[in-house]
Amino acid sequence: MLNKKISTNNVYSKEHDEYLKKVKGRKTAIVVTQLLILIVFFILWEVTAHYKIIDPFLVSQPTRMLKFLIKLYNEGILFRHIWVTCYETIVGFVVGTVVGTLVAIVLWSSDFISKVLDPYLVVLNALPKIALGPIIIFWVGNGEPAIIMIALMISLVVTIISVLSGFKEVDEDKIKLLQTFGATKYQILRYVVFPASIPTMISALKINVGLSWVGVIVGEFLVAQEGLGFLIVFGGQVAQLDMVMLSIIILSLAAYLMYQVVASFEKRFLKWKN
Repeated sequence: MLNKKISTNNVYSKEHDEYLKKVKGRKTAIVVTQLLILIVFFILWEVTAHYKIIDPFLVSQPTRMLKFLIKLYNEGILFRHIWVTCYETIVGFVVGTVVGTLVAIVLWSSDFISKVLDPYLVVLNALPKIALGPIIIFWVGNGEPAIIMIALMISLVVTIISVLSGFKEVDEDKIKLLQTFGATKYQILRYVVFPASIPTMISALKINVGLSWVGVIVGEFLVAQEGLGFLIVFGGQVAQLDMVMLSIIILSLAAYLMYQVVASFEKRFLKWKN
């Protein structure tokens, strides 16, 4: 009997190992394919620009961007521009997420306030935030605070609406059960609503990553004298498309890395939950 159990366990162990190998192999194949697509894209870009199939003045080319990257590095300003944009984005992202969640909690706790402010949230969400740019510049000044404020304006309303929707989707029966036992609003929020809404909040984080980058770049287009948005605008003004394309690629890479940080946080949460 014992031998049969050991044999069965060995079979399950082998099947489990084979399954893990397949999952790992699939993940590796996906990453390799993604890298190959990227490499082929840059090779085709370089070749077609080199042989003038596409105009390198209009679209630049990888080798020219690499030379410009080295130039910025040698001048000692490359990481300064990257850091300024990343710092503004992180601050806007964190503040927008925290403040948006707190406002959503207030709206959830008071149905009266929620219904009063609902049309205003709808209008603010539909309003193009760039239209508020000149007003924000007059309010907080021409510089970093204005850029962060613009990023905050873009991500804040979306965070409030997303998190509040998650709060309202929590099972009403669970809430009523706690209410019958005399639970307070805080206890209901802490033990039922907040834990059940964490997946929604993580989704809001993912959305905020993109919105924060959009807000910061829009702000840098308007008022910045440094940062990746400034390089894009300045490069367009002086017809330096190498600068523009390089800044866009660095921006894409930074946004991707920030998104991966949030995705990593989500994976760790799911492992902890399970």
